[in-house]
This record gives sequence, structure tokens and C-alpha cells, in this order.
Amino acid sequence: MFKKEKAAKINLEDTNELDLFEYPLMEDFYTIQGEGSHTGRPAYFIRTAGCDVNCWWCDVKDSWDEEKHPRVKTEEIVKRAVESGAEFAVITGGEPLLHNLEPLTIRLKQAGLQTHIETSGSSPLTGQLDWITLSPKRFKKPLDEVFPYVDELKVVVLTNKDLAWAEENAKKCPSNTQLLLQPEWDTPKSIPLIVEYVKKNPQWGISLQTHKFINVP
Repeated sequence: MFKKEKAAKINLEDTNELDLFEYPLMEDFYTIQGEGSHTGRPAYFIRTAGCDVNCWWCDVKDSWDEEKHPRVKTEEIVKRAVESGAEFAVITGGEPLLHNLEPLTIRLKQAGLQTHIETSGSSPLTGQLDWITLSPKRFKKPLDEVFPYVDELKVVVLTNKDLAWAEENAKKCPSNTQLLLQPEWDTPKSIPLIVEYVKKNPQWGISLQTHKFINVP
């Protein structure tokens, strides 16, 4: 579990301050994890708003502008997660590391939920995290400080340049990091490229966006 002490503007020992800390929230909902190592697992998704990476293939561009979305207290987000019956929370975005995740992750864990983040790694890590999925982007590279904590490296692939980018990032990850290549949804022509690469490089696996096949959010 990642747990890194950060200088924070709140008292992490003060339950009231944790509960009242607010996040710009695009959406939160109970669903099935559709991609990566935890595919098929029930999960409570918490999608924060705000992103400074802005991938052109992003399928949630509405999450980029945090001013478009309400600010919601940690207490309310955790309450909804607990009421869903989930045991596993996925914090995503946007880019969730633009926000101080200490209050949210502390309260989620105190409520008995495991915490998982999906991030580009382009901002400093915060929070108490059980699983870190790094999805690095060439146009806003991950910070070196993120790599020692990566549990899963998931790289979106369109061309051979992305395969080279995947290997570059894999070299910086711990030896037990799960390595996954994922075709971009709207460019399925990358699938044969990925398949042949994984056959020749079996340290890599393939991640698919199965939630889009079975029509769950």
C-alpha cells in the first residue's frame, strides 16, 4: 500500500476536517471494473474533475474542466460508496492527482474499502493507496517519484511508438509490476500490432475495455 506523508493544508488527525474537504466531482457510481488487472471486479468509481493531460482519445473529456462540476465533501462521497456495498473504490478522472487525495483515501479506508487509483502519474502522489495503475502519456510524462509505487502499468497503444514508450516506462517500474497494453477503443487496427508484440514479449499482457462490450458505465 502506498502511504506517503505530504505537507497538507488540513490536519489529517482531525476527522471533521477530513470529512469537510471537498473535491470537484464529475460522477461517482457503483459498477464493474472494465479494464486492467481488476477486470470484472465490482467497484465504486469516483471520477474527479480537472485534467492537465488532455489525451485526444479521452472518452470523458467532460471531466477536464473542474469548474463545470460541483464540489462534494469527502463525507458525502464516502457515504455513497459505503451505501453501495462496494469493497473496492477506484479513483479516476480527469487526473485525480491534481487533488490532495489524503482525506478521501483515509476516510475510504477507515470505512473498510480498498483504494485504487488510475493516473497518468504527471502530478505528485498523495493518499493511502492499495493499488496504483499508471497509464503514462508521452505528451505529459510521469514523474520519476511515481514509478517505485506502480502496481500496474497500462499503456494505450496506437502505433509502434507507443510500444517503445511502454518499454521505456516498464524499465522504471518494480520487477513485480503487472505490464499491460491496451488498444485505443476507436482505432482497433492496433489490436494485431499488440497481439504480435505480446506473443514475442510475454512479460506483457493485454487489457481490453470490457465495460464497453457489455455496456456498463
